[in-house]
Amino acid sequence: MSGLIHEVVPVGWLQCNCSVLGDRVTKEALVVDPGDEVERILAIISEHGLKVKAIVNTHAHIDHVGGLAKMRAATGAPVLMHGEDLELYRILDQQAAMIGMPMPPLAQVDSLLKDGEIVRWGGYEARVMHTPGHTRGSCCLHVPKKLDESSEVVTPDSKGDRLIAGDTLFAGSIGRTDLWGGSFEDIIASIRSKLLALPDGTLVFPGHGPQTTIGEERESNPFLQRL
Repeated sequence: MSGLIHEVVPVGWLQCNCSVLGDRVTKEALVVDPGDEVERILAIISEHGLKVKAIVNTHAHIDHVGGLAKMRAATGAPVLMHGEDLELYRILDQQAAMIGMPMPPLAQVDSLLKDGEIVRWGGYEARVMHTPGHTRGSCCLHVPKKLDESSEVVTPDSKGDRLIAGDTLFAGSIGRTDLWGGSFEDIIASIRSKLLALPDGTLVFPGHGPQTTIGEERESNPFLQRL
């Protein structure tokens, strides 16, 4: 059976949505935001027989990066993060103290994400969208629907484009902007100029809570009604 594997695992105290994206044919995979409970994420990777090609972080808040070091050690895969969030990652001790959690180990960041960069695994790819506002280095990943190259027809497993939105866009809300590097003006500009440019049918997988679509948020999200 060919197609995209996409497992969403809410992990940790704040229930960060970690995404495991795999190619059933090549068995290559991408892990996005392994915030905690790495053993659960690794169990899913093992269940599907996947080899992690890269570990991507949408932003450097503790609930999204807490499991980075363990995931990197277990898989050997490189860690990717936007450079604008490196400073935030380096003060993980302050983030931990603020919410009363022990500080997780820091991982080496192997490569810095850039706006428009393409991250590939197997026959799939994701385009990095730098969407500052929740943090300076917040990013989303746009995964276009897979086309059959010979017929240019959408494969049966693909219901449409996907957006791994981090904490930029939620079902009925947007990311908070009152923490390090947050800016309400910037997050609204990011959503307006980049996310709302995607097709309405794009499935949105936020960093917390249920999935939604770009069309649903364009129509009913109270933060976007004036855009």
